[in-house]
Amino acid sequence: MNKQFYKDSLKMLFPIILQNIFAAMMGSVDVIMLNSVGQDAIAAGSLATQYSGLVFMFYSGISSGSILLAAQYFGKKDFKALEAIEGIALKCSLAVAVVFSVGASLFPEKLMRVYTADPVLISEGAEYLRIIWVFYLLWAVSNTYFSMLRSANHVSVATFFNGVGFFLNIILNAVFIFGFFGIEKMGIRGVALATCISQAVCVAGCFIVSARSKDIKLKFSYMFIKSSSLAKDFFKMSLPALLNDVSWGAAFSAYVAIMGRLGSDVVAANSIVCVVRNFATVFCYAVAAVGGIIVGNLIGADKIDEAEKGAKEFLKVTVITGAFGGLLIFISIPFVLKYASLSTLAMHYLKQMLFINVYYVMGTAVNTTLIAGIFRAGGCTKFGLICDTIDMWGYGITAGILTAFVFKLPVVWVYFFMCLDEFVKWPWVFSFYKSKKWLRNITRTEY
Repeated sequence: MNKQFYKDSLKMLFPIILQNIFAAMMGSVDVIMLNSVGQDAIAAGSLATQYSGLVFMFYSGISSGSILLAAQYFGKKDFKALEAIEGIALKCSLAVAVVFSVGASLFPEKLMRVYTADPVLISEGAEYLRIIWVFYLLWAVSNTYFSMLRSANHVSVATFFNGVGFFLNIILNAVFIFGFFGIEKMGIRGVALATCISQAVCVAGCFIVSARSKDIKLKFSYMFIKSSSLAKDFFKMSLPALLNDVSWGAAFSAYVAIMGRLGSDVVAANSIVCVVRNFATVFCYAVAAVGGIIVGNLIGADKIDEAEKGAKEFLKVTVITGAFGGLLIFISIPFVLKYASLSTLAMHYLKQMLFINVYYVMGTAVNTTLIAGIFRAGGCTKFGLICDTIDMWGYGITAGILTAFVFKLPVVWVYFFMCLDEFVKWPWVFSFYKSKKWLRNITRTEY
């Protein structure tokens, strides 16, 4: 590979790593601050945000489709196509936002009962959902625009505003949760309100950047651009990616529901484990994101051989970042156990679950880079949908139900078997990678 490839990759990698760190820290701050409120608040917050996780999976699927197409058209320098793609993504994201906002605002208790039967956790989580629905609408706009900026290699802008939103969220969390400056203590409701305000600032930032940008604008008028060919391509590529992310998110949500049925101690421990794992995987997800964009740009420019070589380089890097992520979790275990304020039983679960995640990160790293990065760069989204659906629903959830409720194994063993899901699909994933069926230029000359 030439020097420009590595230069472009590094230029994008560090801002995206920072974005991932901010995203991971956002959830961490919520958990840390709720830690002082109580274990029930931590558990309820963890379960309630699973609903937000489902929303994110929809947005992720939509943005995957938009980035997939936009990256190749940006490589081709076709900016009219980028406008049409942004309009399609905005329409889809806002439609999803409306549906989930209605559910969170009108039926919060019913949504919480999906994850737990504990009345205290249901009540606490419902309070969070009654406020957070506003965030879904704002998130739809910022996520779409930041995705378009990513596809055009403008990642530092999104990093800046994510950073602003993160630090603002910390301040507002403290104010609303603990009742500073004479404001009533809001507990878990304060977390939701802080998140909404922080995201509103990010959306304002999007419009400021749009006004100054020469090529990538944020305009709702793009939603009315008619291009049946691009719309067909978008849904052809985006729908499998969307269904893949939704299937993955729903399955992961089912994992949490299984754990939730095993008691609040398990839920509280798992919520902290998720925070630690999120930090450990920021490098892995950044490699996957950059790999998808860079390889997509190369394919769109008809540099197929360079795209193939680039994919090999990103795979090497993701193995390194996976090992590094596992090491980070291992090193963090004593510190996490020292500062976590959980019951004795929850602390036992926490320790064992952290050890399991030391190896789990490698599976996540490799699969994410190949399935969500490299394969999608070439317009191949159906593989991920089929692979993840069979693996998580056929193996992961089945293993969880059987070990937890049929064989009634100890909690740690239930978690262990469920965490094998990433490795079960490795033979299939590597076989598809070697086939090179994902190396496709999907751009059009007329649309």
